[in-house]
Amino acid sequence: MHVRTQVPLAPLTTLGIGGNAAVLAELTDPADFPDVVNLARREGARPLVLGGGSNILVADAGCGVPVVRMATQGAVFERDDDGEAVTVTVQAGQSLQDLVEETISNGLTGLETLIGIPGTVGATPVQNVGAYGQEVADVLVRVTAWDWATGREVTLSAENCRLGHRTSIFKHSTRWTLLTVTFRLRPSELSTPITYGMVARVLDVPKGTPVLLAEAAAAVLTVRRSKGMVLDPGDSDNRNVGSVFLSPVVDEKEAENLRAEQAPVNTFPDSLTRVSASWLVKAAGFTLGQAIAPGIRMSTKHFTLVAEGHATAREFAEAARAVAEAVKETTGIQLTPEPDLFGDEPAYLHLKQSALAAAAG
Repeated sequence: MHVRTQVPLAPLTTLGIGGNAAVLAELTDPADFPDVVNLARREGARPLVLGGGSNILVADAGCGVPVVRMATQGAVFERDDDGEAVTVTVQAGQSLQDLVEETISNGLTGLETLIGIPGTVGATPVQNVGAYGQEVADVLVRVTAWDWATGREVTLSAENCRLGHRTSIFKHSTRWTLLTVTFRLRPSELSTPITYGMVARVLDVPKGTPVLLAEAAAAVLTVRRSKGMVLDPGDSDNRNVGSVFLSPVVDEKEAENLRAEQAPVNTFPDSLTRVSASWLVKAAGFTLGQAIAPGIRMSTKHFTLVAEGHATAREFAEAARAVAEAVKETTGIQLTPEPDLFGDEPAYLHLKQSALAAAAG
């Protein structure tokens, strides 16, 4: 384990915003995790975990508690005796993109539409990561984690993780540090049925049609690139956190009215109906490329926020506030921020409070 002090966190995030970590430990060998435990005891604080930095907003003042950059690698594939499934146990620091590509090359279905999502495997249960018809809850078996409350390593079943829409028991909590994640995938040349219209149109197939795994992945990447949601250092819209807001739940009447306006309204795996947050942002009158706050604007490809220049966390938070207030005023629907927040400061405490209130609700 390599430990440094006063490490700039902005370059370790996709948004490129934020101050320094007072102490940052990079963990590459799972056997060294006891050193992380000892570090936390010396510092007197539970650590925050940084993976790919693709879904976080770091405070301008930085982070006073220890930060652990999870960089452990490796995946073990085990076929069930009956050959009907393969369990894959993956180190938390493994790249999600690399894992998805490996499962596709091994002819395993269950993760193929998650291709192009940045970040590490360890973050996937935290967010119940999902896209284009698949989510982690569909294939998660268990996780191993360090429980800071009890001071021991634990194994939690998928049920115990209480996965919901972009949430879990791990979201907004420092109690656990995830160490490994185990998925159960199905051997197949074909993807799960394509349920998203945009992906089906790229493939030129009816919704509900399975296609070859590689074809499904390629179509998803095409859609993601069209929205600026595939990280590309040469793209002016590259500095983003993906979705800034969760897709909000709507009731039956709201859903009917929104569908009449051609809004993307879908029923999610938790049986709740949600409307696209980006559609609501557009409906509130925002335009692609529009400046929202100093250093923060709308993407030129999709209705999400991107940073440029010397943008700050304060400015990003103010831009998010302005967008949410405009959506509420125009549509009557409240947006909830999605990114994790590193550090506490008044500049964006309203974002944290809003996210915590949503989690409690």
